[in-house]
Amino acid sequence: MMGLESWWSKALGDIVLPANPDYAEASSTYIWTGSPAVVVRPRDTLGIAAALRHAVANDLVVSVRSGGHGEPGFGTNNGGLVIDLSLINRVQVLDAHHRVVRLGAGATWTDVARALHPHGLSISSGDTGTVGVGGLILGGGIGWMIRKYGLTIDTLLAATIVTADGTVLRVSATEYPDLFWAIRGGGGNFGVVVDFDLVAHPFSSVVGGTILYRMDDVPALMRRWWDGVQGAVDELSTAFCVMPALGGDPPMVMVACCYAGDDTEAALAAIDPLLRPRTVIGHDIALRPYFELLHDAVPPPPGIRIVSKNVLVPEMTERLFTVLGDIFGSGQGSGPFVLRHIGGEMSKLPAAATAFAHRDAEVMVLAKTSLPIESTDEQVSRALRHWEGIQPFGIGSYVNFHGTATADDIANSYPAATYRRLAEVKAVYDPSNLFDQNHNIKPA
Repeated sequence: MMGLESWWSKALGDIVLPANPDYAEASSTYIWTGSPAVVVRPRDTLGIAAALRHAVANDLVVSVRSGGHGEPGFGTNNGGLVIDLSLINRVQVLDAHHRVVRLGAGATWTDVARALHPHGLSISSGDTGTVGVGGLILGGGIGWMIRKYGLTIDTLLAATIVTADGTVLRVSATEYPDLFWAIRGGGGNFGVVVDFDLVAHPFSSVVGGTILYRMDDVPALMRRWWDGVQGAVDELSTAFCVMPALGGDPPMVMVACCYAGDDTEAALAAIDPLLRPRTVIGHDIALRPYFELLHDAVPPPPGIRIVSKNVLVPEMTERLFTVLGDIFGSGQGSGPFVLRHIGGEMSKLPAAATAFAHRDAEVMVLAKTSLPIESTDEQVSRALRHWEGIQPFGIGSYVNFHGTATADDIANSYPAATYRRLAEVKAVYDPSNLFDQNHNIKPA
């Protein structure tokens, strides 16, 4: 391997080697600990291009890390190169009148929400504030305001990307439109995306919080939730959650709510049906800065991995209610079970508009479990075998909520026509599949 001084300089950013005191932290993600040969934290596209050239010249595996929350552990590796984007974290308001903002791929969603708050702006993001901007957007972006504004990618105007050969491209609907289509749901398969230009929403406070219920009758509560939200205004997005017994607390049911806007009266009217069941223990629904709705993720204990599985369903049928009640009704699982109401504005775009194609989904069914970190994909499948009863109700899955990266996971994330188109784009911009540490799209 060529000497480090010949390809990297302090001007390009930080570099971390195994002998450095911060190597353990730099080589780890939210769940996984790797042993890469080198970790770089570039300041801009010059550093990214230099890192990619070094990786190609030395035949190194390349991992790209935004926030490091991906459950399969793609943000680190063993013996390769990690590009940590955490220094590319600027949040800019480019055009206040048209609400155009630019987000660095290494910013977190709490960074974004706090930076935009003084400007009276917000962007629909996931519910975990420490998740990185890049990973969420590239997978599509199921967020707290999805029913009003669609996926995060649905407000994306343009992006900057460094491709496998070090070329820097600006992509949009008119510049490299094939690549612009692919990065809206196709993940990190096509290059290192450096920044994103999006249209923000015209408020920075929302009405939201959590309603807690006793575990009296989970199937009945599930139906009450659905009856209360399926006819609600699109401003209201909710998630029905069955939480297992944790830390001495009993299992419980909760509904997380976000009303996209600061009209408290309208929001409370929309949320009111969810407050009526006699099993309500309490709630903290209130007008609050959007950043207060985003929580920090707590890493699992050492030696444990969190594994998610999800199914996107077009409708909540009686049969599906029965199946879900049978599987999750006791609250005795090893992780949470969630029904997330999506649809709304997300469903108004045609399936072919972006690489996220499952636009007909109305609900995301999600479950998590905890397993020893050395668990194989087969052991994960056995632990989540109840999905065999849920999968037939779905039309696919959301790539960002897969705890594994099996062939089935990838096939469920992308319909056949979408996958073929992604593979064609991959063949143009990454024909050697340098970017393979992801839910990988093979070049056509």
